Amino acid sequence: MTLSTVLTAAQYRNGIVASGNPLATTVGVEVLKAGGNAIDAAVAVAFALNVTEPHNSGIGGGCFLLIRRANGEFVAIDGREMAPGKATRDLYLRGGKADTRLSQTGALASGVPGALAAYSYALTNFGTLQIKAAVKPAADLAEKGFVMTAHLAGRFRATAKKIGQFQGTRDAIWQGKTKLPVAGVQFRQNDLARSLHAIGEEGVDWFYRGPFARNTAKWMEKNGGIMTREDFAHYRVGLRQPIRGTYRGHEIVSFPPPSSGGVHVVQILNILENFDLAARRDDVAWRQHVIAEAMKLAFADRAHWLGDPD
Repeated sequence: MTLSTVLTAAQYRNGIVASGNPLATTVGVEVLKAGGNAIDAAVAVAFALNVTEPHNSGIGGGCFLLIRRANGEFVAIDGREMAPGKATRDLYLRGGKADTRLSQTGALASGVPGALAAYSYALTNFGTLQIKAAVKPAADLAEKGFVMTAHLAGRFRATAKKIGQFQGTRDAIWQGKTKLPVAGVQFRQNDLARSLHAIGEEGVDWFYRGPFARNTAKWMEKNGGIMTREDFAHYRVGLRQPIRGTYRGHEIVSFPPPSSGGVHVVQILNILENFDLAARRDDVAWRQHVIAEAMKLAFADRAHWLGDPD
């Protein structure tokens, strides 16, 4: 039997929402229906993804927001994690050699989270909702739960050994049971729900200057970390100038460093401009080879030249 995929074009008058999870997408759609703007919807979706795709999204990490305003102006909000104040260039060296375990797992692996600060900045300056309204759908979803997807259950299985090292993670995911949750079960996250509700009631200061910062600093000190309450309190989002380029007559606008995406997306596209991809549409192997080689060149430059501008 031959399986085929049919792509159907869709047209929308007032807005469109896309994300990695249908529940999160629905949150964004409802925000738009209620009169919110694109920034309100984007932030609400980001909070919801913290619930439905915790392995990919969350207030414990960082983010980049690229916004196009109605007047054509672009705004690039840098909410990337920042290194703790006590970090040094040799932090992940042991015996003169890099120990990748230290940078990937444990108390030294995390930077000061910036996502929540970026969400708040975006709402305050470009949105219409208060953070309480933007976070409420996600908080309710975490509290009521949702049907575990096969994808999320698979991610839990794949990382069980690593995430199972920490009591907090075991409490949140295993929830006192001996086995991981499987696809099809109702998955609730009560601790996350309480945190999101607290952010809604008390604002981002609960996270950066209040109980969350205090408790995290205590955990860090107990477990060999270096992140402090002061690191949380000193976090600030950055504003960047977007990267601009062209591709076959179209303008490309993307995020600048510390993201490596924008620079090298433009570079890859500029390389591909030298090849007539459309003329060899049916030569899949050749097209994939050309694209792969363009990406190899860009990633080599990325490794050699690119870094954090700060």
